[in-house]
Amino acid sequence: MTMSSSRSAAPSAAKVLDAQYTSRLPASLEKLARLQHGVVELPLHVAWPGLRAYELDPPRLRMGLYRTILAEGQNEDLVTLRNRDLPLAQWPVPRTPVSRHVQQVQEEAFPDLAGAGSVAA
Repeated sequence: MTMSSSRSAAPSAAKVLDAQYTSRLPASLEKLARLQHGVVELPLHVAWPGLRAYELDPPRLRMGLYRTILAEGQNEDLVTLRNRDLPLAQWPVPRTPVSRHVQQVQEEAFPDLAGAGSVAA
């Protein structure tokens, strides 16, 4: 006698994370702000521990800012706190230290980023 379960399988942790990150994405990279210079102070819900103010001019600080926003930011943060012209040019840099889920979701939503990953940093 075989037994069948009436319970449906719960989604995997990876699928839950992918859905979470996907729901926060802007419709396009064109929606991103044009922040290029100055200091960006992250709200507490994005950077509750550690550094909250980032200077945009030094590339290392800017990449740290983007990594934090990609991992912890909500849709509004992803739109208003990132420069719309820099993700393609600098995607190979923040792509590596962000989680696989963040990377995959970003590259699926914005295919140009996946191609940018092959460009030398």
